[in-house]
Amino acid sequence: MVDATVTTDTAPSGEHGSVIAREAAHFGEMAKDWWDPRGSSAMLHRLNPVRLRYIREQADRHFDLDPHSFTPLAGKTALDVGCGAGLLAEPLKRLGAAVTGVDAAAENIAVARAHAAASGLSIDYRAGGIEALAGEQFDLVTCLEVIEHVADPAAFVAGLAGALADGGLLILSTPNRTPVSRLAMITLAEGTGRIPRGTHDWDKFVTPEELGTMLTRAGLTVRDTRGITYSPTGGFSLSDSLALNYLITAVRA
Repeated sequence: MVDATVTTDTAPSGEHGSVIAREAAHFGEMAKDWWDPRGSSAMLHRLNPVRLRYIREQADRHFDLDPHSFTPLAGKTALDVGCGAGLLAEPLKRLGAAVTGVDAAAENIAVARAHAAASGLSIDYRAGGIEALAGEQFDLVTCLEVIEHVADPAAFVAGLAGALADGGLLILSTPNRTPVSRLAMITLAEGTGRIPRGTHDWDKFVTPEELGTMLTRAGLTVRDTRGITYSPTGGFSLSDSLALNYLITAVRA
């Protein structure tokens, strides 16, 4: 997740101040097999249907969409921040939105563009941080599994809020900072290679309370918070438990 010109530990505070270069390099190395459901992003492939179900549910409710429509987001603009190689951006496009995807890893953006072109999808992919979108606003802003990787989470949330149009919807997801997430995501998932080692820093996980405060200070109101749980037999599912991972929806106050 980094601009290829950034070589220091954190990007310059101006153009791409939210980016941590070592984080970007780590995810950029995964670009080539991002779309392989058995590759380094296998867990994201398994998680994606749950995330999409939640996004569809929240968007239907907020925008009063037709729950039976195959393209409910037609006429809406959507921004996916930290889009990787497009695992979420492409489904959002298929749901009818005009989609912009931003990721700080130039490698990810290159793969995203190639995959979208091969799939016949027109998506505006850009390399850079949230700062690259100054002045632009979108009806739907998504930022999934990203905030734990940025240099300044509060400033990053303020940037997300700035990209949200009046009447828009912001959806984030992130691991919670709990003993459960340390065991599941660091000790087990990274320890056994299910997630590439070095993907997570438990100390940088953000609790729902902390993220809620950041959103409030950015002028937004939290509308919904939902947990994501995992079981070896059932996989990922939405849950009332926030102990492992959670999704949070906010709107302008």
